[in-house]
Amino acid sequence: MAKIGVFFGSNTGKTRKVAKLIKKRFDDEVMADPVNVNRATVEDFSQYQYLILGTPTLGDGLLPGLSADCENESWEEFLMKLDGKDFSGKTMAIYGLGDQVGYGHEFLDGMFILYDFFKKRGAQLVGSWPTEGYEFTHSEAVEDGKFVGLALDLDNQGVLTDQRIDAWLNSIASDFEM
Repeated sequence: MAKIGVFFGSNTGKTRKVAKLIKKRFDDEVMADPVNVNRATVEDFSQYQYLILGTPTLGDGLLPGLSADCENESWEEFLMKLDGKDFSGKTMAIYGLGDQVGYGHEFLDGMFILYDFFKKRGAQLVGSWPTEGYEFTHSEAVEDGKFVGLALDLDNQGVLTDQRIDAWLNSIASDFEM
């Protein structure tokens, strides 16, 4: 079985695309195929000690889900299934997609919702990312001057995506025993 699980929520498919880019850099022994949380079970999720989680920010700083007008369930509903779980002993890294130009007042707020949820339930969160190189007015996902995970803006800085993914994966490698 692979050591690292990759789970994402998506509305337009961009977060899925990034999950596939991340997976492409690893073999099947290291990283499992990415799974959309609308197809995942609690057991699927819980079997991994190491997890990479991806989400866009929708609406007014929301996770994808039915209340954000998504066609399918996503993170919003999946987190409800995980609410009573303890994630102590699990190491997680989060990547988030957002639009810093169109939604610079809530840039990557969805990523913070995931971060906060799992941190409160004992997970070790790794993979903070510098805020330099981004132009936004506010983000809940900034803690101690850094994003709580990898910040991606495919709409305005898509050309930087591969470079940012590679640098981020290198930065979390020791935390994931890769």
